[in-house]
Amino acid sequence: MVLIVGGTGRLGTQVVQLLVKRPTRVRVLTRDRTRAKHLTSDLIEVVQGDVRERASLKPAVAGVSTVVSAVQGLDDKKSSPEATDRDGVQNLIEAAKEAGVPHFVLVSVMGASPDHPVSFYRAKYASEQTLKKSGLAWTIIRPSAFMEFWGKLIGEPVAATGRARVFGRGTNPVNFVSIRDVATAVEKAVSDPSLRGVELEVGGPENVTLNQIVQIYERASAKEAKVSHIPVPAMRVMSVLVRPFNPAIARLVKAGIVMDRADMTWDPSRNRALYPWLPQTRFEEVVGRQPVQDAARPPLHR
Repeated sequence: MVLIVGGTGRLGTQVVQLLVKRPTRVRVLTRDRTRAKHLTSDLIEVVQGDVRERASLKPAVAGVSTVVSAVQGLDDKKSSPEATDRDGVQNLIEAAKEAGVPHFVLVSVMGASPDHPVSFYRAKYASEQTLKKSGLAWTIIRPSAFMEFWGKLIGEPVAATGRARVFGRGTNPVNFVSIRDVATAVEKAVSDPSLRGVELEVGGPENVTLNQIVQIYERASAKEAKVSHIPVPAMRVMSVLVRPFNPAIARLVKAGIVMDRADMTWDPSRNRALYPWLPQTRFEEVVGRQPVQDAARPPLHR
């Protein structure tokens, strides 16, 4: 039995589907049972609980061989990275240890560090350290930014409205990874003992700018979008002003500021050599159309 915490989310759902195909019995922990309606296999057990409520975790971890933490509080309107990714995951690690769970898989984030400007990255780093000190056998998976999430935010409005809104200049290259590839890494970590004690970075095969994401969706929809850019100074003000009313949006805006300025590139060559089983999906494959415009060519929009 494998426990997937966050099993109804973007990543967790795909992990559940991969494990069921093995086949493996899966228990899904969710705050809201109605969110698990799409998980219909006889191999899936759904239990209600919340990592922020320690008492609710005891029945969830009972009798499982591996716990997979796929929760995240970056865009969670009802929680925060501190409550979910730091304190909540600590609760989950402690519950797993008390239950004698042999193995814990933590989905963290590429670039997690104690002094990162975005709280989500700091919280993930803290949970990594808690897991390493727990005495549990562990695997830490660090994905780069999710293609599907940022594609939905930046690219999908192109087809829907003919418009796109880009955080900052949109010229800073960023590594994006498909959720499908991350799910494959998690499924492998569950089944392959050689990945215990491994910190596995999972990224895509290329580094893509936000402007290039817009271009991918323009080609996919055969539309030329009207693109507007939110200047970084305006984003800084926005992140402060909206925080009391919508902290999730404030966190995303703060992440957008970092995405416009920081080095978020990643070299996939090491993974190709070490983990040939791990797919590296290109952004245009997720969208289902043509290759990304070569970085040396001028973008459609400035």
